[in-house]
Amino acid sequence: MAGAAVMALAALWWAFVLMARVVPWTVPYASPPTLSHSLIMGFGFMPLFFTGFLFTAGPRWLRQPEGSAQTVFKPVLAMLVGWALLLLGTHWNAGLAACGVGLVALAWAVISARFTRLVRTSQADDRLHATLIAVACGIGVVALTLAAVGLAMGEGRWVRLAVYLGLWWFVAPVYAVVAHRMIPFFTAAAVPFLDAWRPNWLLWTLLFVLGLQGCWAVAEPMGVVWSPTLSWVHVLASGMAGVGVMALAVRWGLVQSLRIRLLAMLHLGFVWLGVALLLDAVSTLGVLTGSYTLGLAPLHALTMGFMGSVLLAMATRVSCGHGGRVLAADNIAWTLFWVLQAAVVMRLLGALWLAHAGLCLAAAALVWAAAVSGWAVRYGRWFGRPRLDGRRG
Repeated sequence: MAGAAVMALAALWWAFVLMARVVPWTVPYASPPTLSHSLIMGFGFMPLFFTGFLFTAGPRWLRQPEGSAQTVFKPVLAMLVGWALLLLGTHWNAGLAACGVGLVALAWAVISARFTRLVRTSQADDRLHATLIAVACGIGVVALTLAAVGLAMGEGRWVRLAVYLGLWWFVAPVYAVVAHRMIPFFTAAAVPFLDAWRPNWLLWTLLFVLGLQGCWAVAEPMGVVWSPTLSWVHVLASGMAGVGVMALAVRWGLVQSLRIRLLAMLHLGFVWLGVALLLDAVSTLGVLTGSYTLGLAPLHALTMGFMGSVLLAMATRVSCGHGGRVLAADNIAWTLFWVLQAAVVMRLLGALWLAHAGLCLAAAALVWAAAVSGWAVRYGRWFGRPRLDGRRG
């Protein structure tokens, strides 16, 4: 519920900011809204959804007893307050914004420590996925702390560094680990003639690709200029990784999953990771040759396309499962998913069609807000209620 609330709030706020530029309206700012946008979109709602997942699925992975929601209630509430302070501080006081992110960093440190304790005390034979997630969560604490310090000192470069660090070495690795463990499992359960193929070398390859992409990304705010040779390595690495992810999507049952809506949402979301990597290769090639750039298109294919789509699919499945409902995407969920896809396409057009970028960005923000707010209203009403099937939970 907290994740849904922050997701909707962040989307509506950013749509308002972009609409104010188009109209135009005079809106006061104490700190750059683009920094707050990148922080709350990158770290606002996804870690909250992570929390819900890690403290339900995590104990099962680790053969630990189920925990009470009370164990994470206070840090989750602190994160809610922190993100509200960030948005208020963006308009009225930069110090307030920094305090808000600092509070989020502290709360996430508590949550990460509690999950790490689950991993450390587990007697399960296979703790690889949970251990990797715990490490990524620790990197998230560092990134959020750096962002808070950057806001407090007025160092936008530090905030951008924290965002890229968090996206590629915290959020994206968690997605990769969960995808490696869950996508083949979900698919094999729904399509019996497919196998749950997920060798560990594949997981390490995915993490290596994301780590390498993070190296390219953090170079910009650090002022690192790559040599032409390394830029060509960047092009080749991103291109090969993109093709590899597309091939993996097919191997995991992309085509077969299209007949089952909930699975299709999950698989199509994963395809966006391959698209993001391929767009990054094309954009880097354009910069290298001095002929063009795709701007922020690769980044938004990653965040809105991959992360947004997979989040919507996973959260829909979990909401149905833990609510005692049928594991299926009904017409409402299916429509919301495609509205979100339209928002991604509009955002990419805004990066490519510079003559009408303002209108494209505002339209993308409005459509994105409609998708995620619609999801929050529809599924948020389920949370906190007894299961429909009468079981405990």
